[in-house]
Amino acid sequence: MRFLGNKTRMLENINYVIVENNISGDIFCDLFSGSGCVGEFFKNKFSIIANDYLYCLSVISRAKLENKSTPKFLKFTKQFGVDPFKYFNDKQFQANAQYFVTNNYSPKGNSQFFTEENATRIDGIRIEIDELYKNLIIDERERSFLLASLVESVMGVSNTTGTYEAYLKNWDKRAFKKLEITPIEIGNVNTIKTNTVYNKDSNELIRTIKGDILYIDPPYTITDYSSAYHLLESIAKYDYPRISGITGRRQELKKKSKYNRKEQALKNFEDLFRQAQFKHILISYSTQGLVSVDELKKLTEKFAVDNKITVYEFPFREYKNIQTSQKGGDLKEIIIYFEKDNQTIKAPLNYTGSKHSIINEITKVLPRHISNFVDIMGGAFNVGANIVADKVVYNEFLPHTFELIEILLKDDKKELLKRIESIIKKFGLKKAEKDPYLKLRDNYNKTKDIYKLFVLHMYCFQNQMRFNSKLEFNSPIGNCSYNETLIERINAFIPKTHNYELFNHSYEKIDLSKYDKDTVFYFDPPYFITSATYNDGKRGFIGWDAEEETKLLDFIAKLNEQGFKFILSNVIYHNNETNYLLADGIKTHNYFVKSIDDVGSKNSRDEVLITNYDWRENI
Repeated sequence: MRFLGNKTRMLENINYVIVENNISGDIFCDLFSGSGCVGEFFKNKFSIIANDYLYCLSVISRAKLENKSTPKFLKFTKQFGVDPFKYFNDKQFQANAQYFVTNNYSPKGNSQFFTEENATRIDGIRIEIDELYKNLIIDERERSFLLASLVESVMGVSNTTGTYEAYLKNWDKRAFKKLEITPIEIGNVNTIKTNTVYNKDSNELIRTIKGDILYIDPPYTITDYSSAYHLLESIAKYDYPRISGITGRRQELKKKSKYNRKEQALKNFEDLFRQAQFKHILISYSTQGLVSVDELKKLTEKFAVDNKITVYEFPFREYKNIQTSQKGGDLKEIIIYFEKDNQTIKAPLNYTGSKHSIINEITKVLPRHISNFVDIMGGAFNVGANIVADKVVYNEFLPHTFELIEILLKDDKKELLKRIESIIKKFGLKKAEKDPYLKLRDNYNKTKDIYKLFVLHMYCFQNQMRFNSKLEFNSPIGNCSYNETLIERINAFIPKTHNYELFNHSYEKIDLSKYDKDTVFYFDPPYFITSATYNDGKRGFIGWDAEEETKLLDFIAKLNEQGFKFILSNVIYHNNETNYLLADGIKTHNYFVKSIDDVGSKNSRDEVLITNYDWRENI
């Protein structure tokens, strides 16, 4: 198939990168599948997920991935005595008012993409394929194979240079050949794995799939594929679209790819990498792409395990492993490989209301680009620590929580562990032993040593840090202790964004002038209609009541008015109660709501993420 960006010549190079890095797995995703050659090449090794924004290309991938060889068309052959290719190639067709291609893209329609004879044959074959399908003479898999075969055969008689943005003023001799539909060529395999083909926007699809290997071959020039192949799209869909202009382009063409516009391409790469739930990522790119290779490298490093990536350069079909890329000069194709850091960091603090378990849901609603992520009610820092941005800001109003996060982030890990173990040894702490625990608790209440509070947190009841009205720690002994899991969490507690700041003040004191409009403010307040002990106002700290809820909603409305983005975690319904303050605020300001939890009728609850931007449009 004459298709822009076809990666047939790169197949062995892609395989080389996989082999050199000992990449293994079950699921391989070809996210921008184009002509389908990559998925076809690897379908004997992996289950393939293929996707393309254009329907005409998705049917080609479907034909290649759903079949071991050309289908037998048993029902068709039984009825007509020949296979459908001979049947169509021998048949004569007569154009009528329903023949869309003839009436718009041949001399009959004052156009010369096709001769009138070939245009008539395209229409006749295309219409009859759907009639055969509706009459159950061919099944869905056979229909896709015939459509794919027709699309590829059409390219052989098109009066173009390869794309459909214009036709040739003078007829090419190729255009005078009689259109014959021939079976699309597919690589024979002994077995077919479970493969799936999509026809979706890549940044939308990536939020719903996961696997082992993600291969990305996006458009990286200004060429708009929807425009370049509009005619093939209309033939494949045969939906009689409204058309305009000399070339008869579809008026309802899908939006130009986000990867064809330099100002948006890098942001969309950022979103794609952030949302990808794949272990291994390979990116095919060019040294003359809209986004420079250096920019792409810096971005991929942010999402890679240990910020490590490898760049392979393939000039003249040879490979070269390089650590820097060269912009300009001869055009070179490259592959960037990295292992995606999909690990969710879990804070060493077991904190009431922690959002560790819904990090993936929060990630799904993030905008395409984040300059600053402000975890404004940071708590255990489970959210902000897992966000990749230019800068992450942790803010926590409660001083003891802030100090605990501060030592966990700033202290040398080995020294911190030694200090913890020294306290445990000094007071003779053991799991569920009350007297040593009470001695440590009394000592902390006298000294206010933050390290001793951290140890108390490890051993207290359900790890809940509770204080009396005098700010004395009063949680009873529990059934928890210092253990290997906690040690691992302490060592791993390093924010994914290394550029971070820590603040200990009220959200109302945030200096908004420091942040640009690509900043995201994340709020996780006490839930007004739930019964958590930390918001009852009886622990020496400000409680969370209707007045505090109103103040927060007013502050959020202020952010909205000033053009900042925010995400708010909250609960609208709980145990037959409704947070009317929140519900009214959502309605008044037209905020967007994504439900992330419904624990059932026994404890009816609707935990939500509320944003002032339509996160569905940021994909």
